[in-house]
Amino acid sequence: MSTPADAVLFSETQRFRQWWILLLLFGMFALSGGIVVQQVVFHHPVGNNPLSNTGAVLLFMLLGLTLPGLFLAMNLATEVRRDGLYVRFFPFHLHFFRVEGILQAQACEYSPMGEYGGWGIRYGATGKAFNVQGNQGVKLTLKSGQTLLIGSLRSAELEQAIAAALKLKKA
Repeated sequence: MSTPADAVLFSETQRFRQWWILLLLFGMFALSGGIVVQQVVFHHPVGNNPLSNTGAVLLFMLLGLTLPGLFLAMNLATEVRRDGLYVRFFPFHLHFFRVEGILQAQACEYSPMGEYGGWGIRYGATGKAFNVQGNQGVKLTLKSGQTLLIGSLRSAELEQAIAAALKLKKA
């Protein structure tokens, strides 16, 4: 029985939910919100050279609401279909890797800080990485010679889905 080209063989969405990131985001919200309350509500200027009230409100909107909102909305969505691998790092971009362009997919453990300098869309000595949490993923070897790491909390399943897409393409 054949599978439709758009049939999803694997799907995973990951978000930045590490405790230290959430703590940093809450800290930015609390600090910028505290400045607004202190200065605008209680009329006590903050610091030796305080911002205007408008500046304090704009700071809160940027650092207290917009930046944390962006981080909470960001996600890495990975989908394997018969025609290839779709990787979307929302809200930035979508990458599509055709099955024909993939030579090998291998589940692996890696060091996000050591090999890629952290999480996100990263470039390291061993290639490009899309990751948002953990230290598990699938390393792809592409026909172009590039290596690409896709972070996944279900790396064995992702590897199997890519292998299934490769097998379906050959059939």
